[in-house]
Amino acid sequence: MFDPVHLRSFLAVARTRSFTAAARRLNLRQSTVSQHVGKLELAAGRRLFLRDTHSVELTADGSVMVGFATSILERHSDAERYFTQSGVRGRVRFGASEDLVLHELPHILGEFRRSHPLVDLELTVALSEVLFRQLHEGRLDLVFGKRRRGDRHGELVWTDRLAFFAAPDFVPDAEGPVPLVTYPPPSITREAALDVLEKSGRGARVACVTDSLNGLRAACLAGLGVVFHAETLPPAGLAPVRMRSRDEWGPAVDVEFVLEARRSVLSEPEQALRAAILENADRLRA
Repeated sequence: MFDPVHLRSFLAVARTRSFTAAARRLNLRQSTVSQHVGKLELAAGRRLFLRDTHSVELTADGSVMVGFATSILERHSDAERYFTQSGVRGRVRFGASEDLVLHELPHILGEFRRSHPLVDLELTVALSEVLFRQLHEGRLDLVFGKRRRGDRHGELVWTDRLAFFAAPDFVPDAEGPVPLVTYPPPSITREAALDVLEKSGRGARVACVTDSLNGLRAACLAGLGVVFHAETLPPAGLAPVRMRSRDEWGPAVDVEFVLEARRSVLSEPEQALRAAILENADRLRA
């Protein structure tokens, strides 16, 4: 009933509130975009836009159509991916650190599963050091985790800055050890936090130890202390600790997110998953 081409033009106009801007975005003539929207309105039997010489606004039915159009085009894309997928089949035992799986990575893995339905993807979530150990023991095929700046193992995806996060209303004491909420050993961020606080002269008091990011977040929201975490992947609800200067609690520390494979020659499923992650690196740290 609804042509995907017409739906794409409709969504472009709905998002830009301009037929001219939509035409530029789609690399079409403005008259073509207008025709597409007109045909969609005819198919729907409803007016979707209110237009005059100065503005373009969605009608109530147009607002409803945005949701339907988005869903239809997503399913259309899923079908295209399914029927054009390369036939790659096999198993990938994939490990990812928890700070990654609580952000955009699950969506990327979902897209990978839809475009590679013949690949059996097994996911393990743990501390990076634990995952790399399992990789070297042959229990995982591909790991996406953190390494210390200067380490050489793995393929660099991006470099991040570590920063202290806490509840938005947390006010640090002016003196004395900093209350630290942290993972248990062997944790890269725990080691880095203890080191940087020691160098600052403040030192640290471990206020909470938990093996889950949700546990870290809960302890911080309860006001127990601060967590040292990648700046681009902040735990939900936490805010950077307010300090008089950026290096008040020690020098800046970087951490690197890397992909590491069990073997030098990757299988087809491993190559496909590696490519999916690298192609979407910007989404991961957005």
